[in-house]
Amino acid sequence: MSNSTHIDRYKSLLSFLDKRFKKDISIKDIEEVSFYSYRNINRIFFALHHETIGKHIKRIKLEKAAQYLKYSDILISDIAFNMGYSDVSAFSKAFKNQFNCSPSQFRETQELKLQIQKRVVDTEYIYKKSSITFEIEELPSLDVLCLTYHGAYENIDGIKKTWEQLVDYALKNNLINQDTICLAEILDDNDITDTIHCRYNAAIIVKLPLKFEVEGLFRTKTIAPQKYIKFLHKGSYEDSLLTYDYIYAYWMTDIQFELVDKPTIEFFLNDETDTPTDQLLTEIYIPVK
Repeated sequence: MSNSTHIDRYKSLLSFLDKRFKKDISIKDIEEVSFYSYRNINRIFFALHHETIGKHIKRIKLEKAAQYLKYSDILISDIAFNMGYSDVSAFSKAFKNQFNCSPSQFRETQELKLQIQKRVVDTEYIYKKSSITFEIEELPSLDVLCLTYHGAYENIDGIKKTWEQLVDYALKNNLINQDTICLAEILDDNDITDTIHCRYNAAIIVKLPLKFEVEGLFRTKTIAPQKYIKFLHKGSYEDSLLTYDYIYAYWMTDIQFELVDKPTIEFFLNDETDTPTDQLLTEIYIPVK
């Protein structure tokens, strides 16, 4: 999709859907945001996401509902209402069509998985991480330039390629210096979302508005202020998956905070090009109420 008009209108629609997916979105809303007929913007969207706009909205709603079921004890009726469903039975039917089980069965399965996960996480790793600590931190509004990676989070090469593209573009436009802050947004739970739809935003903090028009699939966005639990991971990105296992299996069940459906954020404190792998530092921010 090389036409810049197509891309700009697609990015406007994507930002709109990110903010409004919980609410009723009409064909008229989509046409007004994209300045295209629904049929034409749907073709563009399908080419990039392998699903229609309607299916995308429905899937995101149900996956966010699944995250609430997995990480909270909120009533199923309240989750249904929060996701824009006025009828619990309609929500349950849609959920079952997506996940092949009812919301209550899904919650029970996730609780069982958590118990199993606690048993299988390596004992030596737990011992080494037993002193892991956390801080509560409120992050202010952050303006970023980002590029989205779609795919498995374990695909380190794919994520690195996305970072290379972002850094090259930022360098080309004089946006990177020694003080530049790099971060990632982890938008989906890969235990819930199909690999093809998992999203990861490689991003750098910038000052908006930029002095140039952002091209291609690069886009700017503002990350709203949010409260987080902050953990520090030391080591490679691959090893951070173990840290996440530890956090969710041992910490999140004991910490009296409710998770919210905002992206997890990672801040990279040093550069892997000049830092030994075992000395790499990543701050992991888990969003909470």
